[in-house]
Amino acid sequence: MRLPLDIDEALTWLRHGGDVQLFCDAIVWPQEPPESDALAQHRRRRSFAAYSGTLPIRVTVTLVAAFAGACPNLRPDMTCGAYDRRPRVCRIYPAEVNPFLPLDPAAKACPPDAWSDTGPLLMQTGKIIDAETAALVAQSRESDERDRFAKTYLCALLGYDIAALANEGFAIYAPERVRLEASLRAAQRASTQLDDQQPHSTHPWRFITNRASTSSTLASIGAIAGLTGHASASAQSPAYLGFFDAEASDSSQPPSPEAP
Repeated sequence: MRLPLDIDEALTWLRHGGDVQLFCDAIVWPQEPPESDALAQHRRRRSFAAYSGTLPIRVTVTLVAAFAGACPNLRPDMTCGAYDRRPRVCRIYPAEVNPFLPLDPAAKACPPDAWSDTGPLLMQTGKIIDAETAALVAQSRESDERDRFAKTYLCALLGYDIAALANEGFAIYAPERVRLEASLRAAQRASTQLDDQQPHSTHPWRFITNRASTSSTLASIGAIAGLTGHASASAQSPAYLGFFDAEASDSSQPPSPEAP
């Protein structure tokens, strides 16, 4: 299980002995989209600018609480043992933070009575009308936009420079707790001293994929891209979570990128 966190929440999770991972993906961004492109603007507000080779991209870094099985804060009586400090995503659930994801009750782990007509109304005509939930969603989006400045520094401090192609998978980094906590605090401090209106990476990024066609296409438009499993992993190499089955490669494919 993974729960998205903002930076303050990640620090709290780490302080209480939990593990936090970085999920990195990136999208090709050859030019700025019009303001009327709501989906692109949503993506822009959650990401920072970078280059992969000669290709302009935007990188999204999501901090997540990672654990196997049930939440470590779940008590035997099924109540939350960290209710007052539970992440915002838990308070928002089952609503969606992403305005382009429709709420699908079948995809939610809620008891049937949660969807009863006798309960409080959460949404109407596709919009959240519960005032508390709407406020929490707005806070989540604001923290996404604010935290991306610190995340550019965080990746530089940790030496992370590999991302999956957006909508195809994630490159997953799992730094050691003490190192991540120190880096998060340093990145937060550094980001408050920025004069830049928009965050941008100071180092180039590379794509990783399990699909030969994706690697070839990205390389053909100037990006640095490689396939999973084509080089020995190092301590800095991310894991890869793909949304699609792997495609076979041939000898013409470039090797998988490795972090320094």
